Amino acid sequence: MTVKKLLQLVLSVILACFFSWCIVRQIKLVELKQAFDNTVLIWIVTALFAFAVGYSCRIERWRLMLKRDNPSLKWINCAGPFLASFAANNILPFRAGDVLRAFAFNRNLGTSSGVVIATLFVERLLDLLMVIVLLAAALAFFGMETTRFAGVGSVVFIAGAVTILIILLFPHTFAPLAVGFGRLVARIAPNFGIKLIDEINKSLAMLISLAKNKTMLTLIVWSLMAWLAEGCVFWLVALALPSLTTPVAGWLALPVGTLATLIPSTPGYIGTFDYATVRAMTELGNTAAAATAYALLVHALLWLPLTLIGGLYLLTHSTQRHDKLKVIEQ
Repeated sequence: MTVKKLLQLVLSVILACFFSWCIVRQIKLVELKQAFDNTVLIWIVTALFAFAVGYSCRIERWRLMLKRDNPSLKWINCAGPFLASFAANNILPFRAGDVLRAFAFNRNLGTSSGVVIATLFVERLLDLLMVIVLLAAALAFFGMETTRFAGVGSVVFIAGAVTILIILLFPHTFAPLAVGFGRLVARIAPNFGIKLIDEINKSLAMLISLAKNKTMLTLIVWSLMAWLAEGCVFWLVALALPSLTTPVAGWLALPVGTLATLIPSTPGYIGTFDYATVRAMTELGNTAAAATAYALLVHALLWLPLTLIGGLYLLTHSTQRHDKLKVIEQ
């Protein structure tokens, strides 16, 4: 492990502990236990169904991106690698799951690591766009300002969403800036810059291809469906806890908690996700104990199924094991 990665890991643990402490100091254990009383199981089961729908949409979105390189690729072939990568991210540091998805399953997918890395870039842009849209919608619905959660005004979020849309739908306009940035980096750090330019070119090629045949619009629709399904997970889990007085606040907790995962943290986003979720729920009138119980429950539902199913795939399916171990060790 390099010094940089070690420092990053230490910072992540410190932040996770800090945000966890911020939650714990507000409640008593007996209050937390009472907040779980009379949990309605049927809403939890329904939330798991919505969870499955959401990730099915994500897998189909990824398949459509990979289809450019492998037209015969099926949904079932994408499901295992996709879920396995999320499982790895949930238990391993440094986004090891992304590395796993980029290098370990290419033979199964009939594609190359460069193409998969490009899909990860597009995937991140689509997800960030949806989170911004959902945050704006939730804040407008509840009559709140973005500064209460993000420290910046709504103009910044609008500008961010518009920029992402331009990149996704009109990548030609963004290409000169991206290539120019790569060349600038290459002047400062030649070896890294050459690799960066190569990845930029691959990502731009994919963006241009997806935008050209209007596949990008389809991807946006699949992204919206995926995130609406995840929003239902947050809402249904809130309905499962009678201790919550405002379960509809789950629709605010989704984008706020998700944006908090951008803060460096441990695998599974322990602490950062939970603190932001608790804050979103309490801002709309729920008690700290009930909000904490909710954050723990929704976090468990988002973490456990992915980790179990993805981990099971890794254990039962053959992959390019040598390459997989090599890239993770690096």
